[in-house]
Amino acid sequence: MRLAVYLPLILPLTALPVARLASDHLHPRTATRLLTAVAVVLAACSTLCLALLMVVGTAQVPGNPLPDGWADPEVRDEVPLVRVSGSIAIAGLLVVLVAAAVVLRRAARVRRDALKAIDGLPDDGGVAVLPDAEPYAFALPGRRPRVVVSTGMLACLDARERRALIAHERAHLARRHDRVLLLVRLAAASQPLLRPLRTAISYTVERWADEEAAEAVGDRRTTAHAVGKAALATRRPARPGLPAFAAPASGSTPGQVPRRVAALLGPTPDTAWPAPRSRTGLAAIVAAAGTTVSVVSALNATVALFVILKAATAL
Repeated sequence: MRLAVYLPLILPLTALPVARLASDHLHPRTATRLLTAVAVVLAACSTLCLALLMVVGTAQVPGNPLPDGWADPEVRDEVPLVRVSGSIAIAGLLVVLVAAAVVLRRAARVRRDALKAIDGLPDDGGVAVLPDAEPYAFALPGRRPRVVVSTGMLACLDARERRALIAHERAHLARRHDRVLLLVRLAAASQPLLRPLRTAISYTVERWADEEAAEAVGDRRTTAHAVGKAALATRRPARPGLPAFAAPASGSTPGQVPRRVAALLGPTPDTAWPAPRSRTGLAAIVAAAGTTVSVVSALNATVALFVILKAATAL
């Protein structure tokens, strides 16, 4: 066990170089899947190792309910600085649990409020139009997935741009981007080093939907115009966890909409994987290696701790 238990707490740093490179140089579908997988695995390994440190650290606290054997020197020797790291891990794991609960509660509240807002509205082909002068549009998943758009947003766009908007939001629904965004928000809440990946994924899911909308409409320029006009008209940020058309998402950066427009005005992105010697290819290899080492380290620490505690416990 020893130092292996600490590796998953710092190995998310290996994924940082690939965040911007993947969003700029990979097809947005590929970038989203790659970054999401890396973020979720690294966050899970980090949280697992925090839990292992917490178990060992709790065993050193006088009066704890754990078996006395778990506080033996053999157990302490397996984790360097166990008293300090164990105490920090207890606080850290509590912070992770609270942060995850806040993310889930906020997502549930946003969804509940959205369902309440469209209650009673006619469902016109999966599109709910809210009589609101404030321009906004978002995808609302569920048993009856719908695109929610305000009359203010429809007034900002012409007929072809409206088609692009609806196609964009339907792409979010079809690809279940709400689940992707929730997963990466939970990952970033449990491991702060993964926040750059959350920012990158908030961009790639929009780019993915942009590309599908452009394909559905048959005109990349029309889709770019729709994104730009909607962004200029939109004043309020997107609801957390609900993919929005051109509103700034949680964790996004101000320059994402201009990047989306520029990408739509350029050629269709290549679906081929970059060469291993390219910057993007090297960054992906580093991220994959870091993720693999994190998984191996977490599993090694888990097995080692299980064996040690089993041996230290009188059966």
